[in-house]
Amino acid sequence: MQLWKYHNPVRLSVGPGVFEQIPLAIAGRTYALVTYPEPVFTDLGRRLAAATGSQKLVITDFHPNPTLDDLRACNAMLALRPDVELIVALGGGSAIDVAKALAVGRGSQARLLAALHGNASSDDATISALKLIAVPTTSGTGSDVTCWATLWDQENSRKLSLDRPDLFPEASFIDPELTVDLPWSITLSSGLDALSHALESLWNHHATPLSRHLAVLGAQTIIRTLPRLRQQPEEIALRTDLSLAALYAGLAFSTTRTALAHSLSYPITLRFGISHGIACSFTLPAVMQAALGSDPRCDDALRQIFGDLASAPRLLARFLADLGVSTDPAAYGVEGDIWQELIGEALAGPRGRNFIASDRPEHVAQVLSRARLAQHDIEGDRSQMTGGR
Repeated sequence: MQLWKYHNPVRLSVGPGVFEQIPLAIAGRTYALVTYPEPVFTDLGRRLAAATGSQKLVITDFHPNPTLDDLRACNAMLALRPDVELIVALGGGSAIDVAKALAVGRGSQARLLAALHGNASSDDATISALKLIAVPTTSGTGSDVTCWATLWDQENSRKLSLDRPDLFPEASFIDPELTVDLPWSITLSSGLDALSHALESLWNHHATPLSRHLAVLGAQTIIRTLPRLRQQPEEIALRTDLSLAALYAGLAFSTTRTALAHSLSYPITLRFGISHGIACSFTLPAVMQAALGSDPRCDDALRQIFGDLASAPRLLARFLADLGVSTDPAAYGVEGDIWQELIGEALAGPRGRNFIASDRPEHVAQVLSRARLAQHDIEGDRSQMTGGR
């Protein structure tokens, strides 16, 4: 019997209209709101300010893939309000990641850098992060139920991670009504990010019975829901299903972390400008092919989602192609020797080492090298997938 643990301290409020409950969680504490400058977020921020009376600062000046330069400016703003007790993140993964970074920095870029670079000898390392409330407005990143955040050091062309137990949000409010007006491109990218989280938590050395159950449920729901949302983007029932699926996937990978597809995605986003959700999902069929046969528990979980394992990678590739997502690295400008180089780097990275076939790097590299499933090469019908039931 497998011995396993599960821990996730985030207090969840889920369902249409839970946005109205946020003031009760803030409970009169002074807070900084981290969100976007678009009118819809401005209006939501004003509603929150009117209902709480304790909003001290609004921070909006950061990029979709937040950089250290972004955080330097944001920390400088936060430093002007030492009375802030709480960070409230309203937005997608970038807003929640910035909020987590600010919770650690507490107005000090030096404190944030010490945490990013693992400088445990620094006095800053002993200072706990500010409390955080997450209000996700996309269905996919999982940042609202994890204790890590991704930042980008563009000057040195690298991805940086925060990973601290005090970065689990105190509470997360998942209101599908906030996602109804999302453009299809963001719905797709964030939904595929969630699918990646679900599948990456299955072909993972750290998978547990509970994380597998959550991942299967999340993947089945995403596969069933995303194509329908393309046709009915304002259908609240579908938006609710996708929000729940993203939550299940987030809870699954909050235990396991991600694996090889994510390890491949980071340089593709950084060097080629491909959005994270697309960058970490277009390789999923090839990574699945490399994973098959490595762990019977993973195979069983994938069988629950896709049915016959022999055709599962092709079925997933067909699903992506029907959504307009090519599974050929060349479609994203990643060709030849560069692709081979990225495979080697990804396998050597910490997320690559989470992959259940990481002990067979030559096999994995061979599968990924030949698994360029261009749209016209993909056969099969998406309806064959058991996740469609």
